[in-house]
This record gives sequence, structure tokens and C-alpha cells, in this order.
Amino acid sequence: MKKNIYRLLLVISILFAHQTTALAQYVLLEADKEYELYNYNKAIDLYELAYKKKPTLHAAERLAQAYSYQKNYKQAESWYAIAAGMPNTNPENVLQYAKALQQNSKYAEAKGQYQKYGELNKAVDIKEQNRWILSCDSAGVWMKNPTTVVITNEKILNTPQSDWGATVYGNSIVFSSDRGNTSADKVSGNRPFLKFDGAKKPDRTVYGWTGNHYLRLYEKDANLDSVFRFNLNANTDYHVGPASFSKDGNEVFFTLSKIPEKPVYVNGKLATVNVGIYSSKKDADGKWINPVPFKYNKVDDYSVGDPFITADGNSLYFVSNMPNGRGGTDIYVCQRTAAGDWGLPVNLKEINTEGNERTPVLDQENNLYFSTDGRIGMGGLDIFKTQLLPGKIAEPKNLGYPTNSPQDDFTYLKTSPLTGYFTSNRPGGLGSDDIYSFKELQTFALKLTGRLFDNARKQPLANAIVTLSKINGQTLKVQTDETGDFRFNLDQES
Repeated sequence: MKKNIYRLLLVISILFAHQTTALAQYVLLEADKEYELYNYNKAIDLYELAYKKKPTLHAAERLAQAYSYQKNYKQAESWYAIAAGMPNTNPENVLQYAKALQQNSKYAEAKGQYQKYGELNKAVDIKEQNRWILSCDSAGVWMKNPTTVVITNEKILNTPQSDWGATVYGNSIVFSSDRGNTSADKVSGNRPFLKFDGAKKPDRTVYGWTGNHYLRLYEKDANLDSVFRFNLNANTDYHVGPASFSKDGNEVFFTLSKIPEKPVYVNGKLATVNVGIYSSKKDADGKWINPVPFKYNKVDDYSVGDPFITADGNSLYFVSNMPNGRGGTDIYVCQRTAAGDWGLPVNLKEINTEGNERTPVLDQENNLYFSTDGRIGMGGLDIFKTQLLPGKIAEPKNLGYPTNSPQDDFTYLKTSPLTGYFTSNRPGGLGSDDIYSFKELQTFALKLTGRLFDNARKQPLANAIVTLSKINGQTLKVQTDETGDFRFNLDQES
């Protein structure tokens, strides 16, 4: 009798194990389908369910990747740590774990993982590995030596969702946002180079990548306290924004995603629909006409976005992952012809890296601001500045801390020589991406001059050493000239 009971229990256990395994495999397949369609929000729920039923490297990797795409750095770090520690893991998981640690300000740990990755992957580019490690070291230096800038979260513009890409339009600020009625319990970043698989038409209300609404353009008038939808008929149910306006406010360029009514095939395979740039002009009544596509859009093959039109209206800067670029997304510029058309895109090869460049903006002094993850930085996208000189482009300079953070910092726009806006998903914000204003503090150079005399002889002392003690305990020394004159150049801490 006991043997029969044991056999029965064994059969039940085996059946239960098979059922659990089969269920886990089914859930994993469904998760993979959602993941391949960029529906990361749904995929995460399914992968977590599958992992609970049967912990696999595949589920852990996909969870880490999905959370990383959603800019949820803490969850990405946790899952990359799990994936990197599992048997037969790919060294790439160690690299991504290091990047997640860096984006969570854990620079010492990140540095260790970058070094470990170099040991596991002998084919790693040494220059690239050195850049990662130097970024960790540089971040610590920048944080100890912050620049003189005051940064303020523009709470009136921000929500628990994603708000980014502030630009000036008359007396208003126009920006992109995926605000809506979406629950804030699962907030995630929403500024992708948008992709939809042509196999399945996406939801017209909720974006599967994030679970939030699609991006729309919003406006905040300087004379009003409220934020309202910008009055532009983009003829799409999907993403709209960010935008850039001409100086007179009569022309606007913006990023737009449109989904074809029927699936699109390229070389026999379902195509991924990318984003493109569109523009619109005002009619005689001051209303925006139907958007016109940019001539270099090719949404079946690549994305074109982040447009910026210069003050004279003759140059359009944008980013794209079109073929023959240097990295992921590169910065390009087109010149408007006399006929009003756009010339060929020119790749700014002096700026672009093997990483991703985003959100180019040009100020009145020909300084180009852009963001990249391909240079020495604090983590994610860092904001850089370069000057466009006649015949050449100056070496880009990192704007340092606190303008940059371990997370993504981008869409840097100056509204005056010392003030402006940028976007960041740094900790402490209201939601995912938040709009921040900045004000650079002016520093004044002080000069202390004098003449050294010999009291007894009543004559100036030449070639004498004069010592000045600073309030921080340091000393400065200069030598008098032939007439006994001396001069100290002082900073604000002297």
C-alpha cells in the first residue's frame, strides 16, 4: 500500500513538474513575442512570471534589457547582476551590468566590472575599455568640482510621466510629453528612436515600450499658469515631438511616427517602422497646415529625428541611424537651397562617435550643444559643447556636473547667454524625464596690484618675492618688476 502511495506521489510530482515547465515555456514564448514587438511593458510582466516558475538566463537577460530600454536603471542593475552571475553567461551581460552600475552612481563597482569584462572578452577594444574606466574616474572628479550653475526642476511643466525637449515659441515653451491618464505605478522613459513592428498594428492609446501614452506636443504660455496641448494637427495617433521653430514662429519641424495601414515588407521580411521628420507652416490665418515629410525620411529602413532649425532658417540639424554613419545615431546637417529645397545630409564626422549622438542645438554664437554616450562622461547621455569654426569644428567639451548626471541629460537649449533648459531623468525628478532650467553664475576675475617699497631707503624693491595667503590656507607668490610693482590674479575663493 505504501509503495502504491509513493508511486502515486511520484507520478503527481512528475506531472506537476512537467506542467510547470510547459507553462514556463509558454509564458516565455509569449514574453518573447511582446519583446520582439517592443512591447517591453507587457514583456516584463511575462518574463518575471516565467522566471519565477523557472529561473533561466534568457529570462534574466531579457528582463535586464527591457528595464534598461525603459530607463529603469535600478531594476536593470538588479537583473544584469543576476544574468552576469549565472552559469554560461555572455560577457556582454558583465558589460551591461557595469553600465547599469555607472548609471546608478556606483562608479567604483562599475570600474571593477569594466575591468572584469576586459578579462572575459579578450577581443575588447582597449581604447573603448579605457574610455569606460576613465569615465568612472572623471565622474568623481566632476562631482567634487561642480561648475557654477544653478539647476531648477520646472515643476509646472513636469508630470510623473516623461516631459522633455523644451523649446521656445514666441512667449511660450513647447515640449514633448506622454502625460495622460496612464497610471504612474510603472513610470518609464519615453524618448526612443521609435520603432514598431509592421506585423502587428500597435495600440493607438498606449505605447507598448513604456505603458504610457504616446508623445504629444504641449505648450506653456508665459502669461498663463496652465499647460495645454499645442495646436498642431499631425495626422497621427502615435508619437509627435520634439519640435523646433523658426525664429519668426511661422515654421515648425518635429519628429513624427506614422504606422502604415498594411504591413510593410523589406526583402521578404516584415519591416520595422521608424520615425521621420515633418514640417509645417502657418497659413494666412495663422493656422498650421498639414505636415510635410522631410525629403530624407525613409522609415522602412532607418530613423530621422531630433530636428533643429537655425535662426536664419537655412540649416537643419538632425540625427539619424541611416547607413554609412559612424555609430548608432549620428548628427547630420542639411542646407536649404535657394529654391527652398534641402541639400544632401552632411555627417558631422568630427563630432560623431561609435555611440549615439542626440538632440543637436545651435546657439547664437555658433556653439553646438549635443548629447552622446560615446565620449568620456558620467553615464548615459552627457551634454557636450563644441564651436563651429570656419572650416573646422572645435573639440567637444563635457559640460560637467551638475549639468550632467550619471543618467541621461539632453536637449540643452540656451534662451539667453546665461540661462536655458535641458532634460534629464536624474533621481529626484517628478517622473521619468523632467525639464530643468539652468542659470550660469558669473565669476569675476579680480586683480590685486601694488608696489613694494624699502621703508628705510624710500625706494621701490625690484625682484623681491611677495607672498599672499588665501583663505583656504594656500599661498600665492609673485616677483616684483624693476619698479617694485606686483600683481596677483585672484579667483573667487582667494
